[in-house]
Amino acid sequence: MDPRISIITLGVEDLARSIAFYRDGLGWPTDFEEGQGIAFFKTAGTVFALYPIDKLADELPDPDFAPKAGSCGITLAHNVRERQEVDVILSKAKGAGAAIKKQASETFWGGYSGYFADPDGYLWDVAHGAFPIGEDGHLVLE
Repeated sequence: MDPRISIITLGVEDLARSIAFYRDGLGWPTDFEEGQGIAFFKTAGTVFALYPIDKLADELPDPDFAPKAGSCGITLAHNVRERQEVDVILSKAKGAGAAIKKQASETFWGGYSGYFADPDGYLWDVAHGAFPIGEDGHLVLE
């Protein structure tokens, strides 16, 4: 298996609300059309998708899977090139309806980061300083 992630899909309670948050609130590009049932967003590298959580549960053969949106022991991260971008993005996310879970602050690892939760409660870490960002928008891991 190649070491890459092709698509990250979040199971969401209200697809229209989540599309509005990411597309209209955060400005992420998508070619979503009504009736499509799933929204794909173009990001630098990985495709980001939103899908109704009840339909996601229908796809899984595990009868013990109890779908629940929100924090499930993972965070999504958005690293930025400049420190001040952390505050700008947290403010933009809040304006789009996100809940700020941790105000931006200096971190133990020498960076600067803060957290917001999207409308379904998924946690996003907005960070500067952990890894440099290349010209193509990808993290540079060396």
